[in-house]
Amino acid sequence: MTGDAAFLRSRLTRGGEDHLTPRRGDRAPRLTRDERRELLTLAREQARSPLASVRRLAGTTPGRLLLITALLVLVTLVSGWYASVSLDARTAALRQTITDTEPIAESSQILYSNLSIADAAANAAFISGGLEPAALRDRYANAIATASRALIEAAGGTAAENDAVRTDLGTLAEELPVYTGLIESARTNNRLANPVASAYLGEASNLMQTTILPAAERLYAARTAALADPQNRFTDPPWLVYSTLAVVLIALIATHRYLSRRTRRRFNLGLVAAIVVTVIAILWVLVGSLLSVSSVDTAERRGAQPLQELTSARILAQQARSSETLSLARRGDQDALQRQVGRAFAQIDTALNDYRDRVGDDSDRTIVARAQSALGAWRDSHQAAIDMSSSGDIAGATAMAVGAAPNGAAAAYTALDESLIDGIRSTRTTFRDDINTARVEIGYAGTGALVLAVIAAVVTVLGMIPRIREYR
Repeated sequence: MTGDAAFLRSRLTRGGEDHLTPRRGDRAPRLTRDERRELLTLAREQARSPLASVRRLAGTTPGRLLLITALLVLVTLVSGWYASVSLDARTAALRQTITDTEPIAESSQILYSNLSIADAAANAAFISGGLEPAALRDRYANAIATASRALIEAAGGTAAENDAVRTDLGTLAEELPVYTGLIESARTNNRLANPVASAYLGEASNLMQTTILPAAERLYAARTAALADPQNRFTDPPWLVYSTLAVVLIALIATHRYLSRRTRRRFNLGLVAAIVVTVIAILWVLVGSLLSVSSVDTAERRGAQPLQELTSARILAQQARSSETLSLARRGDQDALQRQVGRAFAQIDTALNDYRDRVGDDSDRTIVARAQSALGAWRDSHQAAIDMSSSGDIAGATAMAVGAAPNGAAAAYTALDESLIDGIRSTRTTFRDDINTARVEIGYAGTGALVLAVIAAVVTVLGMIPRIREYR
């Protein structure tokens, strides 16, 4: 550039009169080519260097105050928006756990359990001989109906899931009708005393044990893992939200100190109000999020983990019952049965002990005591049936395994299953209550942080404007 603004002004002004403004009756002054080029260059330079204007503005006290005000408003609003988005995301995820993820996981557990119940009931009805007892027939029919409903419910939300989950759901939908058809063929031939009935029953049980139940177990494991994700994600406090709000508080305090030194006024009511509002927002977010994290942790310790243990115990019990009845129906290897069922009994006892150690309520401990008592009775009746079968007393072994005697395996298994269902219901209620409490505790913190951030920005502007006007 060949000159500057001062040079240009001296060329265009003579004797204090601006030649750009024509007098009445005079012709407008004509600029030379160099002067027009100078004007264009100066305008172009101003348009291309907005930072130069900012630097010049920051070189003055009112300009600095104006920039500080703009930065404070921007930082306050951005931090409030981020806190709102982050905390609302937590609230939405916790709500989804209650309304979607947990019910679907429960449906998967019901599906797996009732498939095992149906298999055990079908085997027990078969070894009863002839026309099966109405109670066993109803138990089988109810288990199949419940499993079918649970399969429909467990299929919810599969659009975003992987191919393995969809494949397992397809396997269950395709093979369950095949299984029920084989069971009906076994039942019909059993009534007619046809030897082929045992083959149909064995084929049905093999289909259940090797195809249907493994698919249901994988589905249950996937649903349980999905249920654990929100807990793992929200067992830590939102540290980044704390940090952004702390930055806003520090900036407000630093600005207040700077302003008090510059203007020699001890307090600026607008900034003091903004500081107070920001402290309230921090305390709200801090207390709400910490309480929420604590509730989620309690849901994990006293709800999700015991629920998984009890569900595993119930599944083991159903598998043991199915193996017990199938062995009598097929006259299988008693040694292999004894090892398999004995392993299941030991795992069930371990799960019950772990559950008792986790819970503190007397009602839950009563459930554990009932379940352990029923497990002991089942162990004794099972051993008695094995001894009878080994000695050739098949009728006595059958009566001990599936009969209605109070000291039989059927009564003990039913008592154990009912106790486990009570424990599952109790832990599920605990889990849902704690997650819902966590959602309520943090529910309005995000919206509150945003509203308080807007209030802090407004009072900051109201406090800074009078100080800026003093420099006019």
